Amino acid sequence: MSIQPTLRRVVKPHAHNIHSLSTNKQCQIFQLPDGRALGYAEYGNPNGKPLLYFHGYPSSRIEAEAVDDMARRCGLRLLALDRPGFGLSTLQPGRKMLDWPEDVRAFAAGVGLERFAIMGLSGGGPFALACAYALPKNMVSAVGLFASGPAWEAGAHHMSLIRRIMSSMSKYWPTGLGIVLSLCVRGLRAIATSNPVTKRVDVWLEAESKKKEEKQKGEDAETSEQQQQQQQQQQQPKKTTKERREYLLRMLIDEPFCQGTAPAVQEADLLSSQNWGFKLEDVDFDPVRIWHGAKDGNAPIVMMRYMANKLSHSILHEYENDSHYTMFPLIEGAMKELSEDYDARTPKASASSSS
Repeated sequence: MSIQPTLRRVVKPHAHNIHSLSTNKQCQIFQLPDGRALGYAEYGNPNGKPLLYFHGYPSSRIEAEAVDDMARRCGLRLLALDRPGFGLSTLQPGRKMLDWPEDVRAFAAGVGLERFAIMGLSGGGPFALACAYALPKNMVSAVGLFASGPAWEAGAHHMSLIRRIMSSMSKYWPTGLGIVLSLCVRGLRAIATSNPVTKRVDVWLEAESKKKEEKQKGEDAETSEQQQQQQQQQQQPKKTTKERREYLLRMLIDEPFCQGTAPAVQEADLLSSQNWGFKLEDVDFDPVRIWHGAKDGNAPIVMMRYMANKLSHSILHEYENDSHYTMFPLIEGAMKELSEDYDARTPKASASSSS
């Protein structure tokens, strides 16, 4: 049982290492050397420092749209990649955690990135760590894990019961987990598109929009007129409430499951594995920055402390009152730190050419 695709795919290029330049920068495809498609989207400053964004689980490249304005303010060119089976990327049967750095290496070479920063959010965090381990230091200039998935070797008993059940099913009964996820996705989509729910979502979105406008007015009062004009020029056109609701539906349900539930089952197994294919102690990138909420129920802080202690060069920022779902306002600060790391590790000639 699978969810029927809701997106029209971009036509793949025929030559290896050539990326398609779609008029829609959210729906681009790079063809990997083995012929698989790797979907990606571009946000932020097109002339900024390159930062590869690894989405959460289950999610897709368009998750990064929410931080588009933040990336612009930080001077970052944000390239958000779909992992295999999600969004526009081809499913890779039997893949391992360390297959991802090879895809990233091929993508970077194909689109002409000599150096780049990496940021993994939620389920994307372990994949960012795999890149920190496997990719050469002259290629990666900054690494950050934001509200990251934990290392299960810290003790599966710390995880919630539902996540332990998903982990077991992904390993011993993947077909059953796929059926359960399919039913859940179908049910959630039916509920999310029902009239009562869409009305309530619209009310919430409008309230959030007003809060953002009020906050912006306060910030404008503290900035010069020239700075305000620059910020307005960089900002994307404001979306209607309906467009924002449709984006949420696409981000949370349609894109992650457009190829069915097999990718989510596969990645549940990968993320919850006691062996990611490398030892945390062998990740010698310096520094690996970690931002995490102390009240995170998805990835308990005790497991993140274990990860930070095992890594040779980690900097763990704990936020006492934040959970997995309240960390979003802190992303811009994390991006600024990665931007500074990029500058610190990039030769002056290379840094000037990317700005």
